This record gives sequence, structure tokens and C-alpha cells, in this order.
Amino acid sequence: MKPIVLKPAQLRAAEVFFWLALASCYFLLPEHLSLMSQILIFGLFAVSLDMALGYAGILTVGHAAFFGAGAYAAGLLAKHGWGEPFSGLLVALLVCVALGYLLSTLVVRGTDLARLMITIGVCMLLAELANRLSGITGGTDGLQGMVVQPLFGRFEFDLFGQTAFVYAFCMVLLVFLGVRLILRSPFGLALRGIHDSRKRMLAIGSPVDARLRLAYALSAGVAGVAGALLAQTTQFVGIESIGFNRSAEILIILVLGGTGRLYGGLVGAIVYMLVHDWFADMNPQYWQFWLGLFLIAAVLLGRGGLMGALSRLFQTREAAR
Repeated sequence: MKPIVLKPAQLRAAEVFFWLALASCYFLLPEHLSLMSQILIFGLFAVSLDMALGYAGILTVGHAAFFGAGAYAAGLLAKHGWGEPFSGLLVALLVCVALGYLLSTLVVRGTDLARLMITIGVCMLLAELANRLSGITGGTDGLQGMVVQPLFGRFEFDLFGQTAFVYAFCMVLLVFLGVRLILRSPFGLALRGIHDSRKRMLAIGSPVDARLRLAYALSAGVAGVAGALLAQTTQFVGIESIGFNRSAEILIILVLGGTGRLYGGLVGAIVYMLVHDWFADMNPQYWQFWLGLFLIAAVLLGRGGLMGALSRLFQTREAAR
């Protein structure tokens, strides 16, 4: 069975429809804009993990370290008088890129199991550090007292989440387009080659370690932007944003959507968080049981995640013609 190759015009149309559908939630789901904002933000977080795991092949289960670092960076700025949102995102990006590049020395050189342990250890260390520095971070009570200024000095973050949704949508779209540009560049193609065969890329003289370090730093920066967006739109930073549970949750979202696929993180976040919200409302006491069953079924039936299942569906329909 030959794989289906969509024409460029069809791909562009599908992408435009996807983003227009998300944008239409502003009018179609006015009572759920806070949830939709979080879906967008966690989708971007999953995309950042996909850069490291799905494209560069760096096994990490501690990406919440950068998500939380970005959230605290933007949150502390807003709490201490610098509440301008766009510059807060920029600071979070720079802080997390620097942190990611610093830690990449440990992560890149190890084997998969070593990377796994290092990333988990870093996440746990930063979470404990945030807890110990309760005078600065708020500890288990969370960082409170943030004051985020209105967008462009005019549009305030309202209780209905309208400004937050528009802000999150625009920033997620902008960063996503930047990530797509990086992954489709020669640098992104080199990451694909390293993921498929590290030895082959070394044999042709490719600077494998340097590219992996840069990829890890860039993915950390995108995760930091996602964390800063969550902090700014909710005007609160909880210690769970930097904990291991958050890392595990975002890994589930990515695997559900499909690793190594540009839209896998976004699709996984949409499905996971909507199903999560639905099960929690349907059965508040045992919702985790039903969510677990759903995730097991999704993984067993959809090899390669939801994007992989969708790809096979197109192939089946084409073969039936």
C-alpha cells in the first residue's frame, strides 16, 4: 500500500482550517475560553517536547523543569513591577534557552537511560528548590500577587478569559510557525538524520553533539514560553508546574497525539484535555479510571498516536477507491 502524499495546496488548506477552527472557539465556546487557552498552551508545551524527543531523539521525562522555569521567570517579573506581557515572554525564552543549553552538556553525552535519569533528577531538584525558596516562589502556596499589564496598554486580562484566549492563540501560532520553520530547515533535517542513525551522521562529519545541544536548548526555550503564557493568562504559578507529574502528563499528551509529527502535540493536547474535562464532570470520583482506559485504548488502537491513526485512515480510504 503506497502512502498518501497530500499536495502542498491540500496541506495548506488543512492547516488553515485547523487554526481557523481553533480561532472560532472565541465565538462558539465563550464560556470555555479559559479551558481553550490552556489547551493551546499545553499543546505548545507538547510541541517543545516533540522537538527534543520526536525529532532529535533525546529521551527526556523532565521537560517540566523548563516549563516551570519560564512560568516563574514571567511570574516573578510581573510580581515585582514588570508586568508587560511580551517582554515577560522574551525573558522566559532567554532564561530557558540558557538553562537548557547549560543542562544539555549532561543530557547529550549520556545513553538513553542516563538521559532519562538526568532529566528526571533535574526536574525533581528544581521542584525542591522552588519549594525551599518559598519566600521568593511562594512554595506550595504558589506565586501570588502577579499583576500583568493590559496588552498594548489597552486590553486587560478579564475574568471571562477573552483577552487571555486571543493572546494565547496568537503567541502559540507565532511560536509554532517558528518551530515549523526550524524543523523544516537544514538544521531540522539534520536532527531527523541524527534521530534515524547517529552513527551515519557522525560518519559524514556532522557535528552531532553540537546540534543536539542546540535542539535541546531551543525545545527548552519553547517550553519556557508555554510556561510563561500559562502564568500570565492565569496570573498564578503553582509549584506543580515544575514537578515530575507535569512532565509525565505532557509526555502522555505527546504520545497520544503522535511523536515526530508537527501537529501531534497540538492534537494530543486537544483530545486529552477535552476528554480529561469530560470524564471529570461525568464521574468526579472515578474519572482517572476512565481516563486510564481511554489512554490504553488510544495507544493500542492508534499506533503512532492519533496522527498515525489518521494517516492510516487516509491510506485505507485511498486504497478502497
